[in-house]
Amino acid sequence: MRILRAADYRVMPWKNGGGTTTEIAVSPDGAGLDAFDWRVSMARVQGSGPFSSFAGIDRTLSVLEGEGIVLDVAGQPAARLTPVSQPFTFPADLPTSAALIAGPIADLNVMTRRGRMLHSVERMAISRPVDIATPAGSTLILCHKGEAVYPEAQSIRLGPLDTLLLGPDASVLRVEPARDATLFVVRITTAG
Repeated sequence: MRILRAADYRVMPWKNGGGTTTEIAVSPDGAGLDAFDWRVSMARVQGSGPFSSFAGIDRTLSVLEGEGIVLDVAGQPAARLTPVSQPFTFPADLPTSAALIAGPIADLNVMTRRGRMLHSVERMAISRPVDIATPAGSTLILCHKGEAVYPEAQSIRLGPLDTLLLGPDASVLRVEPARDATLFVVRITTAG
């Protein structure tokens, strides 16, 4: 179990040079953009334009802040994503462009190497204690808004944009909101 504080995240340029991304966690540790098994990051999107292409990668995008974005993924209907939309999964190697709905946004990106890793992303708004299933693999719990406390884990407290990274040894984790909280639960497992 590791606590990842928002102040310690690594900021780096987008693969296409069009902006910056804030890397929350990557596996293996320190892996570059062409060598990761999985990667979780946030990005600030200032303008409309093409997305970076990642060969052999599956990607899930969630809007954290702003009015939203419309994604045009080749061969798929346009997808309108807002802060209340379900996370949207698509192949990161298909040509993809984005149009901002009304001004800049911040988003959460989860990427896994196809054929090697699988992932799911769940948004949870909580106002009372909940148990979160953490299957074999890695689970990341990002506290998007509010504060979350983990009483069974030395009473760890996460503030906005802090993340708890759990390894394969946990099965269920109880989370209590210090005040109403919105969490993103990212579950990553080995494919096949």
